[in-house]
Amino acid sequence: MNPTEEIKVLDYGLVRLVDFMGGDDAVVQAARVSFGKGVTSDERDKKLLFFLMANRHESPFEHSVFKFHIKCPIFVARQWFRHRIASYNEISGRYTEMKEEFHLPEALRSQKARNYKFSEIEADLNDRLKEKMSRHYENSYNLYHELLEQGVAKEHARIVLPLSLYTQFYWTINARALMNFLSLRMEEHAQYEIRVYADVINDIFKEKMPWTEEAFMKFVVHGEKWTEE
Repeated sequence: MNPTEEIKVLDYGLVRLVDFMGGDDAVVQAARVSFGKGVTSDERDKKLLFFLMANRHESPFEHSVFKFHIKCPIFVARQWFRHRIASYNEISGRYTEMKEEFHLPEALRSQKARNYKFSEIEADLNDRLKEKMSRHYENSYNLYHELLEQGVAKEHARIVLPLSLYTQFYWTINARALMNFLSLRMEEHAQYEIRVYADVINDIFKEKMPWTEEAFMKFVVHGEKWTEE
């Protein structure tokens, strides 16, 4: 992936890989240092990496690091920031005038039960409610601008903006912590709006670390057991 390439997500969101260090070889290298050795052959190295993943020997995966530029709604970011083994730097509404960019879902969901099963709202009602949401966004942003024009500080004016407002941040994370993020945020019970970001990030993960992603899907996501071949 070209480090400058932006992948569009939702209506105004994006994921961009800014920088990457390491790879599958770095995992193998870190694991073999215990025996004073490095990488050997593709076949043996891949088998070792799969063994590490299957048996949850995870520290070698910390030697590969991803740096992302993320743009997402604030309500998604607040879930994202719960993953604390990472570094974050977010745009500041104290110093920057926020853009009029709000997430408007294509289809609103109804709450069915506590097990996070949903159904879509009936089409006509969906359209009416979305229109009200859109007007609310417009009104809140107009008020935000009025406050700024009247000399109110950005740090106070921003408090009238809803959680659907888009924010941006840089996210640096090692592969071990990234897999924890993916295992939780690609899972079917995760909120749809963060799942679509996790799916995009997993595609980038697969491109940069194909053996690791394959082993992650096999042994962590699908729960297969290690067998000697």
